[in-house]
Amino acid sequence: MENTTYSYFPGCTLKNKAKDLDAYARASAEALGFSLEEIPEWQCCGGVYPTAADEVAQKLSSVRALAAARDAGRELVTLCSACYNVLKQVNADMQNNEFVSFKANNYLKKDGIEYHGEANVVHFLEVLRDKVGWANVKAAVKNPLAGKKIGAYYGCLLLRPANVLKFDDPENPQILEDFIKAIGATPVIYAQRNECCGAYTMFDDKSIPQERAQKILANATDMGAELLVTSCPLCKYNLIKNKGESGLDVIYFSELLAEALGVKEKALKMIKEEKIA
Repeated sequence: MENTTYSYFPGCTLKNKAKDLDAYARASAEALGFSLEEIPEWQCCGGVYPTAADEVAQKLSSVRALAAARDAGRELVTLCSACYNVLKQVNADMQNNEFVSFKANNYLKKDGIEYHGEANVVHFLEVLRDKVGWANVKAAVKNPLAGKKIGAYYGCLLLRPANVLKFDDPENPQILEDFIKAIGATPVIYAQRNECCGAYTMFDDKSIPQERAQKILANATDMGAELLVTSCPLCKYNLIKNKGESGLDVIYFSELLAEALGVKEKALKMIKEEKIA
């Protein structure tokens, strides 16, 4: 694969509670021959796409990030499902919604920014699938995870709204299963893999995410999964917090990738050095 550099939006969570998601992915990217260059002075995307028709101010941080990638002449890569969802939807607004585009550019013109959706937002998994290719990922594996039965947990934010994200089939996604196969493990298909874990309702009614998480984990366990992988920090937190008697662990897909590529220790060293710094 030709060495490619992508603009990188880590997002807030990957700078604190999900440093491992970030470090495993960066070490894996280097092993696979591409680079993630963090965009300068990025701001939180908000974590939730604002659905109010006249809500523009909350989208400005995403527009700044998108414009930075455009100006660098690169695609904008992210790892967090929530960041991906927000950035992709805001980019679509800047392309197709004249009201949002006009208002946002009016706000940002004092900073010398004019943006109309020229950047392309891609998830790290899309880079693996569409740029690196699963065959090349498989060829780079040093420690194949043979014998491991792994369930993919997509949740909501990677897949919906499907007409905007265009990430995968929202009803029958395959990208994480293809990833699991590429690193030598066996994917486990279970009905709840693309259902919402309810994490966003935890402040309204804690019983909702508890019930949803336990249903997901029970279904995955019943189908033979020994482990779940996800790219969403909020989903991971919710599933682990509410797993009850389930012994099923939930980890980031990037950790398995780093392990398979033989760079897990390197990533752990990166995390340790950042904590010391």
